[in-house]
Parts: sequence; C-alpha cells; structure tokens
Amino acid sequence: MPKTQSPVYICTRCGNCCRWPGDVRLTDSDIEQIADYLGMSRAEIIDRYTELTSDRTGLTLTEKPDGSCIFLEDQNTCSINDAKPLQCRRFPNGWNFEGFEDECPAIKLNVRIKRLNKAKPFRWKSVYQSSR
Repeated sequence: MPKTQSPVYICTRCGNCCRWPGDVRLTDSDIEQIADYLGMSRAEIIDRYTELTSDRTGLTLTEKPDGSCIFLEDQNTCSINDAKPLQCRRFPNGWNFEGFEDECPAIKLNVRIKRLNKAKPFRWKSVYQSSR
C-alpha cells in the first residue's frame, strides 16, 4: 500500500491568524452555531458581527479597528472558540495560503499516511437500508 508524507500543523494559539486581513467567510451553519453559543438570534449575530465579504457574495466577520477579529480577546483567546467558524477551525490543516508559515508559528509535523487502494466509499443509502 502506498504511503505519502503530509505535513500536519499543531496550533500554538499565537492568534496571528486572527489578526490577518481578509474575509472569514461564514456559512449558515456558522451563523447558527455562533447564535446558539451566544444565546442570540441569527438576525442579531448578522447585524452585530458581520458585513458583506469583499467580493460581495456572502458574509464575513467584522474586524476591530486594528484589523483583528471581533471575537479575539486578550491573551489570544477566541471568545467563541467552541463555536468558531469552519474557516477558523480548519486553518492551517484544512486550508492555508502560500507563505502562511512566515506568519504562523504552528508546529509542523511530517506524518506518514497509509492510503488504502481498495477502500469502498461510504454510502448513506446502504446504512439506511441496513437499519430498516
């Protein structure tokens, strides 16, 4: 079975990613999770904490005057950490950009991943049928 080496990054909680300029694109699910976490309505979250993305195709979190995330607190803590947006949760392993390592001190680990050649794709239909 072929093996590949893929880097995995361990976050050091430096908060640099929360200070970078740019959009934090929000999904409907993100807005719902934040609203539930803060005990607010979706409309209140949208009105208080979001604005249009730079390309005007969705919503992004607003920034503080210094450019940092509206939810970034002292000591590099996220006030909505348990409900933070998918984009935030996935960085830097799920997505990143060229040169991010210059600003992000995440610990890089090289991990060998075993790929299975004959793995069957998961199908919900088969699970549903077997539970009937």
